[in-house]
Amino acid sequence: MKRLLTASLLIPSVLYVVYLGPFWLLFAVTALVALICYSEYAGIAAGYGIAKPGPVGYAAGLLVLAMRPPDATLVFTFLAFIALVLALRGELTKTLPNAAFLLFGILYIFGSWKFAILLRAESPHWLAYGLILNWVGDACAYYVGKSLGRHPLAPRISPNKTWEGTVASIAGSVLFGVVYLNRALPAVSLLEAGLLSVTVNVAGQAGDLAESALKRGASVKDSSSLLPGHGGLLDRVDSSLFALPVLYLKLYMSGMR
Repeated sequence: MKRLLTASLLIPSVLYVVYLGPFWLLFAVTALVALICYSEYAGIAAGYGIAKPGPVGYAAGLLVLAMRPPDATLVFTFLAFIALVLALRGELTKTLPNAAFLLFGILYIFGSWKFAILLRAESPHWLAYGLILNWVGDACAYYVGKSLGRHPLAPRISPNKTWEGTVASIAGSVLFGVVYLNRALPAVSLLEAGLLSVTVNVAGQAGDLAESALKRGASVKDSSSLLPGHGGLLDRVDSSLFALPVLYLKLYMSGMR
């Protein structure tokens, strides 16, 4: 019940921002979500014995959200330098892990959410598609896996995930994706919509497993207790962190933008 109540409150708010919100509101919400996710990521990293980042990590992340795509190489190169210099303050045996943690977190969290802004710039429908596709896939995987799941998908990483849930996730996402794109963006053919939906769903499921691996390595069950019935915010958007960049890449490479 908590899970459904939390989703019923969050989803309409997110869709309003995606479809109707002005750019400044989209940017503000994306930045807030990214900051919370980065904070939860820092909590997971603490399980590896890595100190939480100071204000520099959050400020650098906001810079990534605000930068123009042509600036990416310059920004990320200097972020690598800054991360390494900051890591010199701690134990020398942890210089590389601390620098890697800082830089990876900025790319993993803020770099991924940057693509939400880029997709919205293309069309609100592309961003909505990328988000809802993952919600549908996650819901199908959860309920089908819980009731019918018999064959573990990755027991070492996430014992509750099953192949039955994975198949249901792909099927539900493809059904949604084909119907949605056919109505919202009819220039996309049914075949393109189906293949794109499979690709984005698989990327999302990989993102879910990746975050689960981070938590299991840190001996953490949830990234936080922020959302009743769901765990942390990062637990709920881990699929999107992989899916949105892959969606944008597919659009960029295929010319569907």
